[in-house]
Amino acid sequence: MPARRTAAAATDGGEDERRALLRRRLARAIPRPECELDFASPWQLLVATILSAQSTDRTVNRVTPALFARYATPAALAAAPPGDVEALVKSTGFFRNKAKAIQGASRVLVEQHGGEVPRDLERLVELPGVARKTANVVLGTALGVNSGITVDTHAGRVARRLELSDEQDPVKVERDLCAVFPRRSWADTGHRLVLHGRYVCVARKPRCAACPLNELCPAREADPEGGWTARAAAEAQLVAARGEAPDPSGTSRRRAAR
Repeated sequence: MPARRTAAAATDGGEDERRALLRRRLARAIPRPECELDFASPWQLLVATILSAQSTDRTVNRVTPALFARYATPAALAAAPPGDVEALVKSTGFFRNKAKAIQGASRVLVEQHGGEVPRDLERLVELPGVARKTANVVLGTALGVNSGITVDTHAGRVARRLELSDEQDPVKVERDLCAVFPRRSWADTGHRLVLHGRYVCVARKPRCAACPLNELCPAREADPEGGWTARAAAEAQLVAARGEAPDPSGTSRRRAAR
């Protein structure tokens, strides 16, 4: 196992060069980062993101089609019987609190925002069930507003392993990351860090040998296999397949079954 290195030793250049290389390699590995929650409007993404807390995107994506088929607008969801909403979202966990949050957020949208999702973070975080992470996801993904960098468990872990932050508080991690990445890339950066942590830099037994960031990572636990561009290409395929190896036709098994 390689000895743990300092960030300064991760490259022959200084820390600024290391960070520039990290940005380049992340962009090569995940050139078109996408949110893995399915949605057709900013409101749908808002609801899906609230439901994703302490759950998985895959679980939420199984729940939301029926939810939005029955309640197609913020007004309809706000007026729905709470028990019916709870039953629809039960499999996402903490379903009573989540049902209350998505109905409350929808109600405020109708009463105060004409049924539309606000385009600024300050008003968005005033909605029930919406904290900064949810607001960044919705603004950056559905509305194209680079309000910040989304920091969930995965992104926070990646940031600390890469020594881009030593904070545990997601808001402080986000502050550190926003100082490293240009504002125009904030939304994409959040998705890249989340996806990299979800599929490569996992919590237990990270796939260090296959990681395109290996040579730049002070926390690496294995030597790299092959060149970084080949590892980046492999990660791009893994992310595109949402973590599943493609079948011989080139289509992921999960997507082929959907």
